[in-house]
Parts: sequence; C-alpha cells; structure tokens
Amino acid sequence: MMAGISMLLFGTGHRALAGWQVLARDRRGGPVIEFAMAAPALFLFIFGIIELGYALWMQNALDFSTAAASRCASLNGSACSGQVASYAADQSGASIVSSAFAYTRTAACGCQVTATYSMPLNIPWTDLTVVLTSDACYAPPPNQSCAA
Repeated sequence: MMAGISMLLFGTGHRALAGWQVLARDRRGGPVIEFAMAAPALFLFIFGIIELGYALWMQNALDFSTAAASRCASLNGSACSGQVASYAADQSGASIVSSAFAYTRTAACGCQVTATYSMPLNIPWTDLTVVLTSDACYAPPPNQSCAA
C-alpha cells in the first residue's frame, strides 16, 4: 500500500515538473513581458511630451495676452480703462483668470502688463508644477497717457 502512495506522489511531482519545464521553454509571451517592463517609461515619456507642449501653448497665450493688453492700454486708453487685467484674460484664449495679470500704468517703459500663472503638469507618477511668467510694456504715443 505504501509503495502505491509513494508512486502516486512521485509520479504527480514528475509530471508537474515536466509541465513547468515546458512552460519555461515557451517563448510566446516574451513580448508581453517586455512591454510590461517598458510601458511605464514609455507612458512617462509620452505624457511628458504632451504636457510640455501644453505648457508651451500656455506660455504663448500669456505672451500674446500681455502684449495685447499693454498695447491696448497704451493706444486705446479709454477702451481698456479700468479693465486691463480682464482684457488680458479675455485675449489669452486659455482658461487664465484675470487675477493672474497685473497692470502698472506708471512704469518707466510705459504701460506694463505682467502675468504669472502656476500650471500643474499632469504627468503620471509625478507631482510637478511649472510657473509661467510674461511681461510686456508699450510706451503711449506723445501727449497721451496710459489707461487708468
């Protein structure tokens, strides 16, 4: 009886070991494993490029809006009077609030508009924030002052 039980155990163990050896020699799942190992770095790189492009677009929006608002304040003083920061936010074409803009009508260079925008980067596995800034200054024409 004991010989029959030991034969059963050893026979099953040998078959299990042979099954594992066959599975170890099988190379069909190799590319899946390689992709699983490379995917985090690949996704980090792809999302980083996307967020960098978005940050550059936001920087361009800040540059354009500060230049447009400064120019408006220097040339059309009455059209921008009292609302230069909100005019700049409207000109940005992005979701930038008017509190990100500051207007100085008495700057040495003329009508100065500055902007500071803190932008979180949505890159997986990171918690990065970029601070974008922009500055524009236009001198008003002779015998004319900056908008109030």
